[in-house]
Amino acid sequence: MQVWSAEHGYPGDPVYREFYRDIGWDLDYDYVRPYIQATGDRKNTGIKYYSITGKVPLGSKQPYDPAAARARAEAHAGNFLFNRTKQVEFLRSSFHEGPPPIVISPYDAELYGHWWYEGPIFLEHLIRKAAREQDVLKLMSPVDYLAEHPEQQLAQPPMSSWGAGGYAAVWLDEGNDWIYRYLHKASERMIELARMHQDVSGVTRRALNQAARELLLAQSSDWAFIIKTGTMVDYAVRRTREHLLRFSRLYEQIKSNGIDEMWLSSVESRDNLFPEIDYRVYRPV
Repeated sequence: MQVWSAEHGYPGDPVYREFYRDIGWDLDYDYVRPYIQATGDRKNTGIKYYSITGKVPLGSKQPYDPAAARARAEAHAGNFLFNRTKQVEFLRSSFHEGPPPIVISPYDAELYGHWWYEGPIFLEHLIRKAAREQDVLKLMSPVDYLAEHPEQQLAQPPMSSWGAGGYAAVWLDEGNDWIYRYLHKASERMIELARMHQDVSGVTRRALNQAARELLLAQSSDWAFIIKTGTMVDYAVRRTREHLLRFSRLYEQIKSNGIDEMWLSSVESRDNLFPEIDYRVYRPV
């Protein structure tokens, strides 16, 4: 909550930049029209002149002061580091045996720079302060921690998520549950393709790799999340269907050894997520 919440955490500070006011909507239409979409429709440009200010109407927001916002991000980084050092000291004093305590701090990447414009500045100061201004803890990844302390208690994590209630209700309800029967079937088919083609090259390999991309794109949790929250539902449904349909077409073409290379190239040019992807990761161990 301290880092993520706009209501209770750092991102809601009054000096930080206001996300919901943008020149695409603020400026005179005739002036801004050449700089927005070719259709001329108003849209967010990413250029925003106002601060959060407080719980006031958008029209009452005050001008944004970048220097004040940067200073506040540094102060918040110091506060976060202070709290984590105290947390680690408490854990060390409470548990005298076993490996040193580790504090996991995972957050959505979209927070930093998107919802919280100053988030990257916060991260920079946090990293610098952790290296220079304290000796209680050090920054590391879970992989690094396990490399240093390989003897750990084995545990099976329960099904959980960051969504409301900590379970899967956000991604699985009457509005979006139709997605999963198709995702499960596509997953089974991807494993089937990987098993059938042990090691191929050329256009077949391209098609198999693209099938893997389409499956990953269809599985993106954003689509079900958007459907649940009711924002841009048509877009989320369209993206889910598009990727599943492309996957199915690739599956049929690969199975029949009749790959449409021109169509494949067009699909690759539109969505080339993970350019180094290898379809063989779907091969059963």
